[in-house]
Amino acid sequence: MIEIAGLTKTYGRGRKSARALCGIDLQIPSGMFGLLGPNGAGKTTLMRILAGIVNPSGGTLRVAGRDLRTEAGKRATKSILGYLPQELGMYPELTAAQFVDYMAILKGLDDPRERARRVAEVLERVALEKVADRKIKGFSGGMKRRVGIAQALVNDPKLLIVDEPTAGLDPEERIRFRNLLVNLAADRTVILSTHIVEDIGQTCRDLAVLARGRILFRGSPAELIEAADGHVWSATSHRLEEPEPGLTVVSMLHLADGIQYRLVGPRPASFPSAEPARPGLEDGYVRLMQSAQEG
Repeated sequence: MIEIAGLTKTYGRGRKSARALCGIDLQIPSGMFGLLGPNGAGKTTLMRILAGIVNPSGGTLRVAGRDLRTEAGKRATKSILGYLPQELGMYPELTAAQFVDYMAILKGLDDPRERARRVAEVLERVALEKVADRKIKGFSGGMKRRVGIAQALVNDPKLLIVDEPTAGLDPEERIRFRNLLVNLAADRTVILSTHIVEDIGQTCRDLAVLARGRILFRGSPAELIEAADGHVWSATSHRLEEPEPGLTVVSMLHLADGIQYRLVGPRPASFPSAEPARPGLEDGYVRLMQSAQEG
């Protein structure tokens, strides 16, 4: 269990200070957990605090009962932590096996035999065993992300944090990566931080939405979808329309007889033929952001 209460983070001082986190209260149980929000919402700051890389400005944070405000708590948490940051620096001249072995040494795996066993095991788990001796510089983006997961898993962590892991991947790699994360969550806590709604919808039963350093929503995907009920519309027009303020165009599809719009917000006056539509997770997310702006 991860317990966060009143967590704040401010960068800089005086007039140049910026508040990245504004009193976060959140409990994260074991299993797969999604942290969803736009770029700049504070997700990476929160993940870096959880990983012990950045110190919070205020509030409390406990991981498995360990207080991350103390050095002893940070050390204890790092021993059970696997972390894949948004940008993981790699050495392109190293092979996949050499890089993961190097990261294993940094994590304190001193026994050469045990380390070699763990490196082989995690590379097999991410389906890279056949290219373990190839240099990373020849890998695709998806393969590099799998090397990143391998290094995060090499110390067999009980807490795995992945920050925007599927950004830039093609659809096939994204699906493969999502399935891998769900499998990993069977016996540990996996926190998936992303701005991609679909990744959360396909992997998580429990999520939080973060925006402007604040938690806007905490619950299940079904509950987030319910938030858009009565605010999603489908309409067809024979020409391009400019919806009124307060409406968000979620999608536009050119058909033989016109343009089909999917809209989120109040009933559209600019589309007299608009009919209610069944909401999805993306609609719920859009409606939540609208409500936050209205408030």
